[in-house]
Amino acid sequence: MVYGQILHRHSSDDCFINVNVGGFKQQMKHDVLKRFPQTRLGRLLCCSSKEAILELCDDFSPSEMEYYFDRNPRFFCYVLNFYLTGKMHLVDGLCVVSFVQEIEYWGIKERHLDFCCSFKFLELMELAEDKHWDQRSDELQIHSLDSSIEELSASEDNLEMFEGSWCADVRRNIWIRLENPGYSTSAKVMAVVSLSVVIVSIVAMCVHSMSDFHQVDLNEKKIENPVLTFFEGFCVFYFSAEFILRLAVAPSARKFLCSTLNIIDLMSIMPFYVTMACDIMDEGDNTELENVGKVVQILRLMRVFRILKLARHSAGLRSLGATLQHSSREVGQLVLFLSVGISMFSVLIYFVERESQESELQTIPIGWWWATISMTTVGYGDTFPITPGGKVIGTLCIICGLLIVALPITNIFNKFSKFYQKQKHIDLRQTNN
Repeated sequence: MVYGQILHRHSSDDCFINVNVGGFKQQMKHDVLKRFPQTRLGRLLCCSSKEAILELCDDFSPSEMEYYFDRNPRFFCYVLNFYLTGKMHLVDGLCVVSFVQEIEYWGIKERHLDFCCSFKFLELMELAEDKHWDQRSDELQIHSLDSSIEELSASEDNLEMFEGSWCADVRRNIWIRLENPGYSTSAKVMAVVSLSVVIVSIVAMCVHSMSDFHQVDLNEKKIENPVLTFFEGFCVFYFSAEFILRLAVAPSARKFLCSTLNIIDLMSIMPFYVTMACDIMDEGDNTELENVGKVVQILRLMRVFRILKLARHSAGLRSLGATLQHSSREVGQLVLFLSVGISMFSVLIYFVERESQESELQTIPIGWWWATISMTTVGYGDTFPITPGGKVIGTLCIICGLLIVALPITNIFNKFSKFYQKQKHIDLRQTNN
């Protein structure tokens, strides 16, 4: 006899099934279960094989027609009440997450919650979701911060890589002083000198852009200021010597060249040599090199990477970089919200201002610029609405911009604060070691 025949045989017990939940036994009528055929117990009535039954319960006794469930017997009392009344109630003292897991197991929908418990359930779920997001955020930040700990551990492991290599003691001592400014007085001096050269290079780059320091030759052709050229060459020579020295004493050249800070160092000195090569090639008046001047100008702009060299000496800049790296979701949301707002308000301001001859907002692209500086609360004042309707839209644009920018900024700031504290702890630990 198959199990379908057992379940549907005609006898005095045919209208009941025996349920055993964690030792709590209960007989339940078929008619009651058929009222909710999508629930777990209701689906048992449609099973025609033992395999199908065991997919819904933990064990089954064909002789006693008893279904075993390894679940909370206290909660099952509320399930019984649901089958009798059609309404589910919250269980006092039970976590709302566990409650949701239990009703999902028994196949009961949230819509079956009684009115007296629905509002409390929603409040508890919102609170649980907030805690879940906070926990997930903390886990992501801890995972991100652990990468800094791994870097610290890696730097300690790197010292062991010197064993058995050429000039191990000398290279180790130089490497420690270059990587850890707090190691000794000489290391601090080297760090101060390196930082000073970076600052001098940045100042020279800024001064070079000022017209008061530009010079011309007898043919009225612009030439480089010799003083600035000297400082430029001195700084690049120092950066190059430091980079080569660090590469020579590094325990692993591959890891050294893959490091973000070392890539920045390389990109800050390469434009100088490429520019010098282009200048030498340009002296030949070769027609194929007519665009060399533009290439040189672009390469000179790459000197801005020297500013990023300050990150090697600043825990705040390193924390900022780590924050941006691990806040891609928040930054993406900010860009998305701003893009939607800018697109919407640029179209609105265009249709309102296009009839005004005095207004400069005569095209949608100009409206993009106006909406961008308005939503980001910059407000240059070069473009502004003239009509009353335009001013109303401008007011709404500014208010929406404040709200949109403020939403993800809090999370980003919290991450930055934690990264900064962790980075300070790592720097202090390195100094103590």
